[in-house]
Amino acid sequence: MRKFLVVLDDSRECLNAMRFAAMRAANTGGGVSILSIIAPDEFNHWMGVADIMRAEARERIEAHFEVFAKWMRDRQKIEPELVIREGEPYEQILGQIQEDGEIGVLVLGAAAGKSGPGPLVTAMSRNAGSLPVPITIVPEDLSKDRLEAIT
Repeated sequence: MRKFLVVLDDSRECLNAMRFAAMRAANTGGGVSILSIIAPDEFNHWMGVADIMRAEARERIEAHFEVFAKWMRDRQKIEPELVIREGEPYEQILGQIQEDGEIGVLVLGAAAGKSGPGPLVTAMSRNAGSLPVPITIVPEDLSKDRLEAIT
């Protein structure tokens, strides 16, 4: 089964990327793999404090994931999987793609503001020619109706 890999973070553009991935998967018989990355600089503390912060970060990610997963299950009949990795986002995305041979498309959300599409979209598109899968970049301001029409 081909999977759409989408990155879960706290950005507004993440919402449309999730919607797009779920709708495309539902319409093509695919699956959705949701990757959340914990940056290493979040844990530059004493060992005990770092462990607590890591556990709290995982709890927040799982709660955030459940909101999207419920929508995907209820509306798109898709059962997404959650993957949590720690490290630098670019390396972790590449690592996940390389480790999961079913991933066929990377889906990223692009911010609509004047500051650009976001650091992740910038980094991934800069290296798009050497990625093992195509990238779909979903604009933050795309309406639900437009998303439905193109998926």
